[in-house]
Amino acid sequence: MNKKTVNYVITGLLSLLFAGMIASCKHDDDEVNTPTDPIVTEPFKGLDSAYTIERFRVLSIPTNIPNNITWSINDSIISQNSELEFISTKVATYPLTLKIGSTGEVFHSKIKVTKEAGTMSKYISDVLDFRPAVGQFMNEIPEYEPGHTANDILAKVKKALVGPTTSDITLGGFGGYVVFGFDHTIPNKEGRDFKILGNAFFGNAATDPRSGSCEPGIIMVAYDRNKNGKPDDNEWYEIAGSEYFKNTTIRNYSITYFKPDENKTPVPGNLGWNIDVEYIKWQDNQGNSGFKTKNVFHLQSYYPLWIPGPSYAFTGTRLKNNFYDQSGNGSYWVGKSYEYGYADNAPNQDEASNIDISWAVDQSGKYVKLPGIDFVKVYTGINQEAGRLGEVSTEVSGAYDLHFK
Repeated sequence: MNKKTVNYVITGLLSLLFAGMIASCKHDDDEVNTPTDPIVTEPFKGLDSAYTIERFRVLSIPTNIPNNITWSINDSIISQNSELEFISTKVATYPLTLKIGSTGEVFHSKIKVTKEAGTMSKYISDVLDFRPAVGQFMNEIPEYEPGHTANDILAKVKKALVGPTTSDITLGGFGGYVVFGFDHTIPNKEGRDFKILGNAFFGNAATDPRSGSCEPGIIMVAYDRNKNGKPDDNEWYEIAGSEYFKNTTIRNYSITYFKPDENKTPVPGNLGWNIDVEYIKWQDNQGNSGFKTKNVFHLQSYYPLWIPGPSYAFTGTRLKNNFYDQSGNGSYWVGKSYEYGYADNAPNQDEASNIDISWAVDQSGKYVKLPGIDFVKVYTGINQEAGRLGEVSTEVSGAYDLHFK
C-alpha cells in the first residue's frame, strides 16, 4: 500500500471516529436533558360516607391536601393535619366534617366506634426486650440460672411484668432498659395517660415531702404506625420530664461496663460493707471512669451473666444525681424525687407516677403530637452510687393505661 492510499484510509478512519464521538456525545446529552415524568398527585375524591373502627384503635384518613384544612367533630376542631388520626375510648358515633380552606369545599362523614371483637387489657401485654446494666440485684431479679440465655431471662421478665399481677425487675445502673407493649393503643388525651409502677417511696411528709428513695428512669414512647405489633419502624420519643430542659441534664451520655474477674483479689473499703471498691470498671464519653462497688449484702455477680463479651455499653439521657447522704456519715442516704415525667420516681399511688403522652419530644427536643402510643422503653437515668445502698437503679413492676375502662 502506498502513502497516498494510507493517507486516505487514515483520513477516513478519523472521520468515522469523529462522527461516532459526535453521535455518542449527542446521545449522552439527549439522555441527560430528557425531562423526567412529573409526579402526578391524584386529586382528593372526598370522604367515605362512614368509617368504622374499634375503640382504642387509631383510624387513619389520608388526604393529599398539604395545608389549610380542618377536621371537626360537631363544632370542635380535632386536627389540622393532612392525615386524620382518630382514636376513641368509648363506643359512639361521631359526625365528621372536613373543610378545605383553599377551595371552600366541605365534606361530611361519620366515624362509628365499636367495641373490640376480642378481649383487651389495660396492663402490659408483652415484653419485647430486656438489657439491664450492672448492679447489686443483677442475676437475682430475675434470677439467673447456669445456662440461661437472653431469651430465658426475657421469659422471666414477661412473667414478672405482664398482666395485673406483677413483681419487680431491676434495670441496674445507668442505661439498663426494658421495652414493653400493650394490646391496644393508649390514647393521647387531655391530662395524663398511663402509669408506670416501681418501688419508689417518699419520706417524712412534714419535713421533706419528696424525699425517700426514688430512682428515676427515662421513659421513651413509640406509636405503631404500620400496625405490625413491633417497634421496628417507629421513632422513639423521649418523655420530657421536669429535668429535660435543664443544663444539669446530659444528652447522648454513653457508658461502657467491663466484665469483672470474679476471681481477682478484692480491694476492700474501710466501711465494713464495701468488700470490693474496684469491682466493675466503667468508662463514659465525658472523660470519666470508675468502679462499681461490691457490697457485703449481695455476693453474687453484679454483671449480667447471660450477656456475652468483655464489655457492653449504653447511650441515653443522663439526669443529675438525686441521692445525698443525709446523715453526713454514710449511714443514711436519701433519693429525692424529681417533679414529674420519670419512672420509679414517685409512689405508685401518687399522681406523679402518671405520665402524659403530650410530654413526648423528638430528637431535637421539639414536642410531637402523637395519637397514642403502643410501646414504652424505660432505662435508668442516673449514674450514681449511694453509699451502702449501692448503685441507683430504676425498678419497674408494671404499667397500665389510665383511660381503659
